[in-house]
Amino acid sequence: MRVLVGDIGGTKTALGLAKTHGDRVDLEKTMQYPSADFDSLDEIVRCYLEETGTTCRFAAFAIAGPVRDRRSQATNLPWDLDADAMEQALGFAGVALLNDLEATAWGLAALGPDDLVEVHPGEAAQGNACVVAAGTGLGEAGLFWDGLRHHPFATEGGHADFGPTDERECALHAFLKQRFGRVSWERVVSGLGIRNLYDFLSEWRGIESPPALRESLTSGDAAAAIAAAASENSCPVCTETMDLFFLLYGREAGNMALKQMALGGVYLGGGIAPKNLDALRSSAFLEGFLDKGRLEPLMRAMPVRVIVQPSTPLMGAARFLASQ
Repeated sequence: MRVLVGDIGGTKTALGLAKTHGDRVDLEKTMQYPSADFDSLDEIVRCYLEETGTTCRFAAFAIAGPVRDRRSQATNLPWDLDADAMEQALGFAGVALLNDLEATAWGLAALGPDDLVEVHPGEAAQGNACVVAAGTGLGEAGLFWDGLRHHPFATEGGHADFGPTDERECALHAFLKQRFGRVSWERVVSGLGIRNLYDFLSEWRGIESPPALRESLTSGDAAAAIAAAASENSCPVCTETMDLFFLLYGREAGNMALKQMALGGVYLGGGIAPKNLDALRSSAFLEGFLDKGRLEPLMRAMPVRVIVQPSTPLMGAARFLASQ
């Protein structure tokens, strides 16, 4: 039986049809839609079903936000999602909602060797694992190992308080506190965070944006423009921005790994790491990840891998639905 699966993010929404065969998931007719161009998920689903000529009885949607009592308010979208209401409005026999990072965690078992890129080998061991994903926002999920298999679960750890460790980061915290009132890790480790880091460093260093970059910052994807300028060495502030971003990404991935005792592996999801693999590998990411004082030997035992399969949340949504 084919089921409709979706990955709903602040930037884009991906939909597809899935069949599960044990851990394996076969996807077909996957399509992407700009989330901000639609007033609701229902509208995107109707568009997808009409464009593909597909009918489905069951659906599972991975949402970038907390899910409670079959409902969710998307974190970076003005959408309220209600599984019961979607069943009635769209004619589904069953709709499941789950956090997008929980879906990514469910999808790990469906991945092959080519879907992962090693950043740090660690030591081969069975145990808990975790996913830390910087994209539009910052998502985190855990996988509890019961001795036989992993049990994925959602967290909202990306919204925990950011903790500065030196003079520059204290100034960053003060800058963002004035802008937002409260400073979470998502404010610095995400696509939105890259822009925040750039704005801070431009002011702190007293350097104006180059004209070409200024236009890209106002009319396009600011994070992508900053990352591109950094890779071209055309903007010193952009280079420092990405250096700081990867250092902080590593530190927060290490925080999550410690809290989950993730000897079974740390997986980097989201869109930023796969698009900037070379920059990540040559950055201070591992320095931030390993910098845990007396527990550095424990951190070195934890494998770190980047998920390069963009359909992992769709696969995970299908596996989650099949498990119900």
